[in-house]
Amino acid sequence: MAFDYKKEYKEFYMPRKKPDIIEIPEMNYIAVRGKGNPNDENGEYKKSIELLYGVAYTIKMSYRTDHKIDGFFEYVVPPLEGFWWQDNSGYMDYSRKDEMNFISVIRLPDFVTKNDFEWALKEASRKKKQNFSKVEFMTYNEGLCVQCMHIGSYDSEPDTVNLMHEYAGKNGYKPDITDKRLHHEIYLSDPRRCDINKLKTVIRHPVKKED
Repeated sequence: MAFDYKKEYKEFYMPRKKPDIIEIPEMNYIAVRGKGNPNDENGEYKKSIELLYGVAYTIKMSYRTDHKIDGFFEYVVPPLEGFWWQDNSGYMDYSRKDEMNFISVIRLPDFVTKNDFEWALKEASRKKKQNFSKVEFMTYNEGLCVQCMHIGSYDSEPDTVNLMHEYAGKNGYKPDITDKRLHHEIYLSDPRRCDINKLKTVIRHPVKKED
């Protein structure tokens, strides 16, 4: 059976519907950066997702090619994630979606090296006749965070964020969102196929101990 990160690392991908403090280790990702309203059908965000999955599935199916990855095992492609921010703002204003910056990411298995990633870029470009130059190999050490499972519309996320910050404060922590530590979402539902009121999204915010 293929290795499923959501099932093997439930603490990262299937948190409770109540906030928790968690330490997130360093991970490698496939990443695409951009800006704009994520709901724009012709916008950068929708295009970034297509690029990410093109490379992600090239790596997943690499065992069927001449490129053999050391330590490879069959796995389920991890869920789509996103880091979000707005310039000159310490919080997300969901009424100003056109001003949103993002880094769309998909986690890479630890056995995937930078060389394997570079091979996948070339292979995806060759097979799909598409430009994958915007896709990058990103290492991110998220560290100490507060996280919670959010159920419902993306626009109602501020309610869950408020609960997370309240919980953090009661437990001796405070938000630590900076230009390096960002609002993080992990998408467990496909909005094209799921009732908007049942969407499951992991929301994660960096925190630090109160002074």
